[in-house]
Amino acid sequence: MLAGFIVRLVDIQVVNAEEHIEDSMENALAGGQTLYGARGSIVDAGGNLLAGSILQYDCQLDPLLITQIDADIIDGTSTADPWSTVSVQIAEITGQKVEKVQQIVADTLAEDPDSRFVYLDKGVDTEVYRGLADLGAPYLVCLSHPARSYPDGAVAGNLVGFVSSDGEALAGLEVLENDCLTPTNGKQSYQRGKDGVIIPGTEVRQEAADGGTVQLTIDNDLQWYMQQLIAEQGQNMKAKSGSIMVYEVATGKIRAAAEWPSVDPNEPGEAKVRDRASRIFTNWFEPGSTFKALTAATVIDAGGQTPQSSITASGSETFPNGARVRDSFAHPAYNYTLAGVLIDSSNVGISKFSEKVSAKTRYTYLKKFGIGDGSSVNFLGEQNGLIYPVEEWGAQTTYNTSYGQGLTTTLPELVGAYGAIANDGVRLPLQLVESCTKADGSVVKPELPEPVKVVSASTAEQVREIIGNVATQSTNAKRIKIEGYNIGVKTGTGEKINDAGTGYKAGAYFTTMIGMAPLEDPQYIVAVTLDEPSRIKSSAANASAWQKAMTQVLKTYRVMPSTTDLVKLAKFAQ
Repeated sequence: MLAGFIVRLVDIQVVNAEEHIEDSMENALAGGQTLYGARGSIVDAGGNLLAGSILQYDCQLDPLLITQIDADIIDGTSTADPWSTVSVQIAEITGQKVEKVQQIVADTLAEDPDSRFVYLDKGVDTEVYRGLADLGAPYLVCLSHPARSYPDGAVAGNLVGFVSSDGEALAGLEVLENDCLTPTNGKQSYQRGKDGVIIPGTEVRQEAADGGTVQLTIDNDLQWYMQQLIAEQGQNMKAKSGSIMVYEVATGKIRAAAEWPSVDPNEPGEAKVRDRASRIFTNWFEPGSTFKALTAATVIDAGGQTPQSSITASGSETFPNGARVRDSFAHPAYNYTLAGVLIDSSNVGISKFSEKVSAKTRYTYLKKFGIGDGSSVNFLGEQNGLIYPVEEWGAQTTYNTSYGQGLTTTLPELVGAYGAIANDGVRLPLQLVESCTKADGSVVKPELPEPVKVVSASTAEQVREIIGNVATQSTNAKRIKIEGYNIGVKTGTGEKINDAGTGYKAGAYFTTMIGMAPLEDPQYIVAVTLDEPSRIKSSAANASAWQKAMTQVLKTYRVMPSTTDLVKLAKFAQ
């Protein structure tokens, strides 16, 4: 008998081993689950979390096992609680109606009496998971997976973007930095017996790898303040929307890019579709008189002019080529200095100064300032300004472009151009993303274009002196004054194209105020925009917000007050 057993054992385990293994694998139930890696975090310049992953749980039932246990209870071979009792406990934990919980199982068994799987609920939080786990029901299993969370809600929401319920990146930096943030999922596979128990030794596990961390250049607290400020100013001025950008002169880094209305990435569906993206990067506008500083820089750098160079300009004039230009206020012929033209924001005056260089030269300088080329941020859906080739400029456009009409720009382009004036004539690339730190610890920095020399350091200094006098001698001087600091400011009131695209929309303006401080050594640039303010329709609508924004920036970064006096420039030639 012993010899017979040995022969049979050899036959099973050696001679016909492969055949028996195949039979057992066919009878075993293959099982497995995805091991989810966590999507990477998005953090601010100080490492504060803007977007991160949390664990949620998908809970499932084994309907066949439920019926088997209930049958064993009836036979007296099991002391477990019946499904009728456990289903009530489950409903109390999940917040579902007990009838729904029971119906989930009943419907599944009606369709397939041998079903081993049906979802009880998806996306439950840790508290619910723990409550269900404590029931100890063998037919109830909850599998974890990461979900997206935005702890500060709408703060930087228009920049950060959001993902779908399935984790697909849908907007903003979630899409732009998706390659860095996306995890690599793993897998655990195994074989189960008919009773559902995992067969030891059949488990194979491939670990998941988490996504990388994207660090931004913005300051979370400053961003929050600016969002509150622009929301308040936009509503006070009864505007359609508004924005504030804070730019660090020495680095080109964006320290805040606040927008109103904003979107809470936790609940993007509650925001209007047009409010879910970033207007700062996707909208363009006619910049109006903010471009007079760029024209001044051009004629100083290439036309031999100075802040005290002069021309004679009336409130309205017709030029030799037939173009007609008028100022926003009526006045007789003034013997304006270049500084005076910007202080009074004279369209006629800057048009006459623009004649000191050729139209081609002005076009070349606008391109060096970065107008029409977008920014190095390359934000999702980013718009470029529009400036037609100089060969296509007509009589009117030749002069309109000197004071910011007949072309468009974007806020990043405009801030970058003023950055060149602040940075001794050198335009630095704008930067919103600091780095991507991958799961293995390696750090990847964004590739940025080289700085561009736009004007000489002397030219930039003279333009700064001019806009410093704009800040102290213009009609907004009292509204924007910051005690202890020399500031330089220029405003712009751009007309808006009507919906048909056939002309300007009556009484509708896009207002801008942009400036820098401290003027003798600019550290930061702040720009404030409002779309169609109706309580005040000029750029004066932006003044109080700009003053509060720049004041907060100087406090946040502990910028020392000015120690020199501003050089006062005459508005009119002697």
